[in-house]
Amino acid sequence: MNMIRSIIKGTGHYVPENVVTNEDLSKIMTTSDEWITERTGIKERRHRKERNDAQETTSYLGLKASEMALENAGLTAKDLDFIIFATLSPDYFFPGCGVQIQEALGCDTIGALDVRNQCSGFIYALSVANAFIKSGTYKNILVVGAEVHSFGLDFSDEGRGVSVIFGDGAGAVILSKASDHEKGDVLAFNMHSEGKHAEELSTKFPGSKFGWSDRMRLEPEAVTNAEIYPNMNGNFVFKHAVTRFPESMLEALESAGKTLEDLDLFIPHQANLRIAQFVQKKLGLKDDQVFNNIQKYGNTTAASIPLAFSEAVSEGKAKRGDLVLLTAFGSGFTWGSVLLVY
Repeated sequence: MNMIRSIIKGTGHYVPENVVTNEDLSKIMTTSDEWITERTGIKERRHRKERNDAQETTSYLGLKASEMALENAGLTAKDLDFIIFATLSPDYFFPGCGVQIQEALGCDTIGALDVRNQCSGFIYALSVANAFIKSGTYKNILVVGAEVHSFGLDFSDEGRGVSVIFGDGAGAVILSKASDHEKGDVLAFNMHSEGKHAEELSTKFPGSKFGWSDRMRLEPEAVTNAEIYPNMNGNFVFKHAVTRFPESMLEALESAGKTLEDLDLFIPHQANLRIAQFVQKKLGLKDDQVFNNIQKYGNTTAASIPLAFSEAVSEGKAKRGDLVLLTAFGSGFTWGSVLLVY
């Protein structure tokens, strides 16, 4: 009996039109193009406009990427069996964005699952989708990663270490049951976590641990920017990322009986170009084996890998039959990899 294989049938991405350069940020906080580029490799990012005709929410960005992925796959919304949406910046505190995509696309009353694993969200989501496909439960699953960071960043000197990094964007893939003539497959995946470091990269409000409603009502002046806005222990995160990235990558390759020499393309989570370059050098990967686009979009968290994957496909850098490795590390801490034949 033939084993079920899961294949990425279509890819899509979407970013707001509004480009925010390093020079633009230098006009509203004490920073410079040189300072940002040296530390992150980022030259520009996309931010939605606060008020525009499209009302670019996280679900809207995800919708546009999903429409492109469906067209790329030659499928319609009615062909979808399930939706998995990864984000840390949903339109509402609840419900999640998955149901909004289901409605906006005009799908049948299929299930919609939301994943809250931040930078690793797409890896976790794709791993879950793969399990559903290979169990025979579903045939076509829409997997989306989308973020609108710009509404929740501190654009003051106090918050510049975080705010210069993040951008808005979305990416999506259609993971499907492969037909006999399609050669792709998800070969291996792994997922890890280390919750003791949760507050090294976090946003504390709104959260039940910190008594949001009581403090806002009784002593709103006591709520600080450090609690409302994202905070990151940058050096600590970097140190752990450059350790966990290679561990997860090699674990996935070993699980599938592959080596770094077999790899056609490595697409890392676009957290910081310096992390990607460190990992590339440590593992001896060639430039044409690694795809980065953080220079243009910044860190789009759960959106970064599907956005980069879709761009790599569009640019001909990821081709059918290629062995592709996707790896992420981020808040939680969580990290993981998916190794697949595209």
